[in-house]
Amino acid sequence: MSPESAEDEAVSICRDLMRFDTSNYGDDRGPGERLAAEYVAGLLTEVGLDVELIEPRPGRTTVMARWTGADPERSGLLVHAHTDVVPAEPALWRYHPFGGEIADGCLWGRGAVDMKYFAAQMLAVVRARMRAGRPPARDVVLAFVADEENGGRLGARWLVDNRPELFEGCTEAIGEVGGFSATLPNGRRLYLVETAEKGVIWFRVTTKGVAGHGSMLNSSNAIAQLGEIMHRVGEHKFPIQLTPTTRQFIDALSAELDEQFHPDDPDALLKAITPLERIVGASLQNIASPTLISAGNKTNVIPSQASAELDCRFLPGHEDEFIASFVALVGPNATCEIFYRDIAVETQFPAPITHAMAASVARHDPGAGVIPYLLPAGTDAKHFSRLGIACYGFAPLKLPADFDFPAAFHGVDERVPVDALRFGVPVLDDFFDRC
Repeated sequence: MSPESAEDEAVSICRDLMRFDTSNYGDDRGPGERLAAEYVAGLLTEVGLDVELIEPRPGRTTVMARWTGADPERSGLLVHAHTDVVPAEPALWRYHPFGGEIADGCLWGRGAVDMKYFAAQMLAVVRARMRAGRPPARDVVLAFVADEENGGRLGARWLVDNRPELFEGCTEAIGEVGGFSATLPNGRRLYLVETAEKGVIWFRVTTKGVAGHGSMLNSSNAIAQLGEIMHRVGEHKFPIQLTPTTRQFIDALSAELDEQFHPDDPDALLKAITPLERIVGASLQNIASPTLISAGNKTNVIPSQASAELDCRFLPGHEDEFIASFVALVGPNATCEIFYRDIAVETQFPAPITHAMAASVARHDPGAGVIPYLLPAGTDAKHFSRLGIACYGFAPLKLPADFDFPAAFHGVDERVPVDALRFGVPVLDDFFDRC
């Protein structure tokens, strides 16, 4: 191995990973994760770890390894990252999305924040510690999984359903969309640890009417009926409801800023954490977003039915209540069908492992704090939690105050600040001593 630091190696590995096009189109049309998985497996075997490559279908490849800890009598820790990414349109990007370019202090490309940077941090830290003979505090299961961007059907979900023995002994896990910093107006940084996720329901709403010629009056137009319902749903504001995680977040932020939270005007407090206010604001209530409409096959023909699909996200503990309120909101003149559903999760905070996170962050960013938050989207934590594993988002990044972290996810010109990526390496290394 070259004498480069773990931080340098993390940047190099991240660039390499981003040059593998692992676009996930929701089926097997994409290139798959095989080449990236072989690269990851090679980095792990080079330093003496045994790995297993798992392929539910050809090319859809996950890498698994178990890293023996100093105290194998303790329960294990799962550390997971996904190697697939959402598709990108190169013509819209400043730099090629699979070029791994470094410019303006950032590493640019698809997967920069979602989530090849954390895979690179994991690999760099594990390799450095293996070369130095420094085991983690306890056994660590390393998972570089496929298909997260399509619900984990060929990745985490498949592993939990078909290979649960791989996670034997693991009681906690860390993964994506947590451990990143937000800078308050007073200059203090808070690192947000994801301890909860909304659940997912995809509804198909269908209206039926009378088919006919487009030139005629028609008081039973299925498209018009559907349009009224989608407008009603799209404009609806579900009530603000604070889960235990969000209550802790709001209380901590209120104390930091000496400002009260008002449910009828949450923006007054959330604006203090710009640009993270959108992701936190979405954690305060259930959400129903119309995303797809399908009707008709010819311009001069009024169809007999129309349908729309909606991406709905519900708060932990509010699933049944949300379904009832959504169906009532749609009304009696349409049918509601659930065609995809996944659980919400909420994990204890504080806990011994979050104390280890806080200590690791504080060592490298003195004076910083760690607080929990609820992610309005979803990760592979949903699947691993079904094994009784307490899941946390902790993939450390020290971000510039004006960096729009939420906008980078699935966005054009996705990028991660190089210094933020480098910062997370010693934090993660320190965490493995404390975990």
